[in-house]
Amino acid sequence: MKRIIVCVKPVPDPKHWHKVSMDPVTMTLKRAGIPSIINPLDKHALEAALSVRDIRGGEVVLLSMAPPFATSNLKEGLAMGADRAVLLSDPAFAGSDTLATSLILAAGCQWIGDFDLVFLGNFSIDGSTAQVCSQLAEFLHLPNVMHVIDMKWQENDKIIIIQKIEQGYVKLEATLPVVLSVRKELNKPRYVPFTGILAAESKEIKVLSNEDLGVDSSSIGLEGSPTKMAGLELRRFERAKERLAGSIEEIVAKLADKIYQCNIS
Repeated sequence: MKRIIVCVKPVPDPKHWHKVSMDPVTMTLKRAGIPSIINPLDKHALEAALSVRDIRGGEVVLLSMAPPFATSNLKEGLAMGADRAVLLSDPAFAGSDTLATSLILAAGCQWIGDFDLVFLGNFSIDGSTAQVCSQLAEFLHLPNVMHVIDMKWQENDKIIIIQKIEQGYVKLEATLPVVLSVRKELNKPRYVPFTGILAAESKEIKVLSNEDLGVDSSSIGLEGSPTKMAGLELRRFERAKERLAGSIEEIVAKLADKIYQCNIS
């Protein structure tokens, strides 16, 4: 195994989603000032890459397209065990939809070079499109498998993959290189030790702009994105509340009656 690339995306922390708004001119999400985390499924993708490296060796490289603040998120991935990270950051990338993002990530993969596997989370919690894996694979001219929930290696360097589909499962055999996106059922991300946090401080985070990648500027950013957001609606759901009065015995009786009514309705 030569190299494994893991695409990770910083996403707004769900605890702060009430602060997310939309730019009325560009119709893109305004994320400034909102804390970010690594997209949860991307941690499962990283765990998959680290597990492969533990068995078959090689180098695990994080790849992310994000503003400069994402270095703090990448350090978390480095603390988990990734060897180094590459951050694709340029104002020209702002507003990129999944197609433009995939084109930029493909250029990042090609800049890293000579890889056997590319892992992604199946979708991101802020967009949930599940489009980047297949689009990235298309730009890389590689096969891709999504919804991966299990992987087993064969002696001939082939992978047996279990893919979750709507009505069941599919068992596939893949040869390297291949692009895979994973579901949370695949694994449990490892605990980050304090020694890993310390080690992450000395690991390389290479920042690249589009000058380094050379992607056609008309195919990226807001201008190069065929998908446009129509609007944003943040809904709040609150449970109905009712205060029960009376003695302990009366309250218990009323509560039992309401539970019974809910069960038969």
